[in-house]
Amino acid sequence: MNELVKLSVHSDIAVVTIDNPPVNALSPGVPEGLAACIADAVANPATTAIVVIGAGTTFIAGADIREFGKVVAGTTKPVDLPAIIRSIEDSPLPVVMALHGTAFGGGFEVAMGGHYRVIAPAGKIGQPEVKIGLIPGAAGTQRLPRLATDFAVAARMCVFGEPIGAKAALAAGLVDRIIDGDLLEGALAFAREIASQPFVKIREREAIISDPTIFHQLHTEATRTRRGQEAPLAALESVRNSSLPFDEGCRLEREIFVRCLHNTQSKSLIHAFFGERTVAKIPDIPKETPTTTIRRAAVIGAGTMGGGIAMNYANAGIPVILRETTQEALDKGLGIIRKNYANSVKKGRFSQEEMDRRMALITPQLTWDGFEHADIICEAVFESLALKKEIFATLDAIAKPDCILATNTSTLDIDEIASATKRPEAVIGHHFFSPANVMRLLEIVRGKATSKTVIATSMALAKKLGKIGVLAGNCRGFIGNRMVHVYLREAQFLAEEGGTVEDINSTLYDFGMAMGPLAMTDLAGIDVGWRIRQESKHLEKSGVRRPLISDRLYEAGRWGQKTGAGFSKYDENRTPSADPEVVRLIEEVAAAAGITRRQISREEILDRCMFAMVNEAAKILEEGIAIRAVDIDIIYLNGYGFPAWRGGPMFYADTVGLDKVLARVEEFEKVHGSEFWAPADLLRQLAAAGKKFTA
Repeated sequence: MNELVKLSVHSDIAVVTIDNPPVNALSPGVPEGLAACIADAVANPATTAIVVIGAGTTFIAGADIREFGKVVAGTTKPVDLPAIIRSIEDSPLPVVMALHGTAFGGGFEVAMGGHYRVIAPAGKIGQPEVKIGLIPGAAGTQRLPRLATDFAVAARMCVFGEPIGAKAALAAGLVDRIIDGDLLEGALAFAREIASQPFVKIREREAIISDPTIFHQLHTEATRTRRGQEAPLAALESVRNSSLPFDEGCRLEREIFVRCLHNTQSKSLIHAFFGERTVAKIPDIPKETPTTTIRRAAVIGAGTMGGGIAMNYANAGIPVILRETTQEALDKGLGIIRKNYANSVKKGRFSQEEMDRRMALITPQLTWDGFEHADIICEAVFESLALKKEIFATLDAIAKPDCILATNTSTLDIDEIASATKRPEAVIGHHFFSPANVMRLLEIVRGKATSKTVIATSMALAKKLGKIGVLAGNCRGFIGNRMVHVYLREAQFLAEEGGTVEDINSTLYDFGMAMGPLAMTDLAGIDVGWRIRQESKHLEKSGVRRPLISDRLYEAGRWGQKTGAGFSKYDENRTPSADPEVVRLIEEVAAAAGITRRQISREEILDRCMFAMVNEAAKILEEGIAIRAVDIDIIYLNGYGFPAWRGGPMFYADTVGLDKVLARVEEFEKVHGSEFWAPADLLRQLAAAGKKFTA
């Protein structure tokens, strides 16, 4: 016994309690303590059965992920969890696992070492290892298919990593009973009920594969929905091996697990996992910083962004005013919100009653009535500095003194917007990503005067809205769009220099991006980019090359998907196809600018688009616009469709090697000039020292 796992006796039933707050992770000492307590319980002749339960709010949430990094680095020897689970399974006394909260990953593998499982109604079980690039490594892919009455359920849990609730677990034979009321009391009663009954170890059962086509089905689905990821297919391979003798299946599972553990994808996904927690920590904002409670909100603008932002507040149970300037615009915005909610009801995500409740929290109006009661007001009009300043001057006059004044601008100067008020400390950027009711990222932009309370409140609010809040400093484009600007710049330069639209898009798509850069431009709207450029023309340096083709497409009325034509042609289902007219326009633009067109390799396309972003990001770090490299990665993973299994642009650069990145940047500088490709000092320093961005 140790402090992490404790043994107590309830008459004839031994109770083993795992107490490793906050989530009872399988940190060093927990598996060993579990085995020792069960051995001690078995040694007591008065014991007839054993119950294993977690203290606090959960059973075992899974492995301590930090230990994986230590194992890979060779600084620690892994605990032999499979052997410990086997020792639990070999107990001559029946072991009842009492599950509540979450029993995930190694936690559920431990639970399958028991002979019975009971669960609280709100409990969840799962094998989510694929989400960090791994597979279950303690016989999960071998016991789960043997335990489940429906092989497909077991296979899907391993391949896709999605948890299931108590009712689904009972239906699939993964638990034996749902316990209403006190879980421990229910588990003790169940243990006494089965104490004298014979039991069968899961490893001695056979996996029943009722439909052999399940493997082909899951392979097809995983390839489509988990594009580029190795772990789902590795998990499927291991689940298939459950048809082999148990020990052979376990041996192969271990080989696959170790292979995944040491590959770059797992390291990338673990980096992303911890990164989401790291970005919440702001060095100059202490934990004890007071925050404002957001009870009422208001949003200005009922367009795509404004409507989505209003939905976020309603989804979080916060009443929100949605203001527009015309009834037509207001009705249109409200109609889109209603349609979005109706689609969720249709898909079974929540009930009609829940939709009605959320809609009731949104008050559509054309006036400023009620704005004086709002705790936060978020402006979401189009990117016009003059218009935003006018709105903020109005808000300054009507908002209550402690109201947070947020702008959804994606590029404009926060301090300039704040200058329209007498309270710049209350002004902050809340840059949502479209569609705002779906995308997880909220880029929170601090101005030079933004108060710590406003920042702390914004970070807490992001969490309440179900977002990942990442703090950025104030500059043109902040972190995300400042980098995407150079990414799209290079994509358009490449098109003008001879790369095809299709090659440019497919190269980045095959790399793992959600879509190619020119396809992203078509989706966002070429007209939107044009308007942003008009706002920032005064910031452009004369005599410096800039992309020309997007302006030409704008002038031709090719605004992207919304008009059925942009860099590509789109059918009624918005499926893209190559368009000879675009080729003609690009060739005309290149000829007029004196650009010599040539064959461009996919390697050059990838390196110019990626390393332009990485070099710009290094400058963003130098300037203190981003706090850490991981903040940049989390922004790109959650806001720009960067593949999580590559870890983000900074982690990706680290995996390439910063010396190699620098050499490539210097090559491009020689060809394309220092204005765009002068290497960042930070990149030079880290490369020279053999260091990484994300170390």
